[in-house]
Amino acid sequence: MPLKPKSPVGPNFRIGYGWDSHEFKAGVPLKIGGIALDHPKGLGGHSDGDVLLHAITDALLGAVAAPDIGTLFSPSDPRWKGADSALFLEEALRRLQDAGYEIANLDSTLILSQPKIGPHAGRIRQHLSKLLNIAPEQIGIKAKTPEGMGTDNAAIAHAAVLLERSQSSRRSRVSTKKTR
Repeated sequence: MPLKPKSPVGPNFRIGYGWDSHEFKAGVPLKIGGIALDHPKGLGGHSDGDVLLHAITDALLGAVAAPDIGTLFSPSDPRWKGADSALFLEEALRRLQDAGYEIANLDSTLILSQPKIGPHAGRIRQHLSKLLNIAPEQIGIKAKTPEGMGTDNAAIAHAAVLLERSQSSRRSRVSTKKTR
């Protein structure tokens, strides 16, 4: 027997998880978290290959039970060739808003040998803050090296998000309860 939702507008909190990986490729600019980083190789992908924005996008989409990034922005569709991954993130944020949620916090981990992320983490956090419309203090950026994993020529990103019902959705939920 399927479970019934607690209310027609859903729970107050939701979590989402996303991950992505791309191989390093010569002749491609490197973008991580929407920031161009000086490095001899970038990340190959159909779009700009931004593993962090892709992982965050999938985490947001998953949290509201939307289709994943590959379904919405198929790598076989020429419209997305070289596309800025911020476009994908914008669509995820639109779906989040339509579902009545806002981001409570985001935590992410990058796994790559080079470049070192530490010197760039502050800039990435600030840029994500603007893209996601949340405070930098709501964003965690960590980086690890892939010691012994055999993935030295790739970058991997993991992202987890906690969503909270937006204030306007909570107000309408309260008024709906009062009219019952």
